[in-house]
Amino acid sequence: MAIVRWNPFQEIDQFFDRHLYSGRPGGLPENDSAWRPLADIRETKDAYRVEVELPAVEAKDVNIELNAGMLHVIGERRYAKDDETDRVHHRERGYGRFARSFRLPEDADADAIRATAKDGVVTITVGKNAKALSRSIAVETH
Repeated sequence: MAIVRWNPFQEIDQFFDRHLYSGRPGGLPENDSAWRPLADIRETKDAYRVEVELPAVEAKDVNIELNAGMLHVIGERRYAKDDETDRVHHRERGYGRFARSFRLPEDADADAIRATAKDGVVTITVGKNAKALSRSIAVETH
């Protein structure tokens, strides 16, 4: 038997993921989210990039919203039946509605957001506000 180290922060994250949408208008109730796509978040000098794995999800079935500093990715992966006579013997892939939310940093530029899809990954690029970017300040001597 393997020993698994307890991570209280993981439990807190899971709690908030399960209950995040209960008070948000238009959001998903806790039990309506059938699966949770995986995501990576990266930062460059000029932007933040959120990459969400959404294989077999059409662009028309994905909705991206920005609300009060939170970036919401909401959508649905539809179950496709090839034939009425098919019998499913084993199913591991999740289907149905999904939702992911990410808090954007203060220097994120709400007016500089774009989303692209390629190879089953939706990439959301959020530019950084030029005013908030760090810079070096020279010390003047008198």
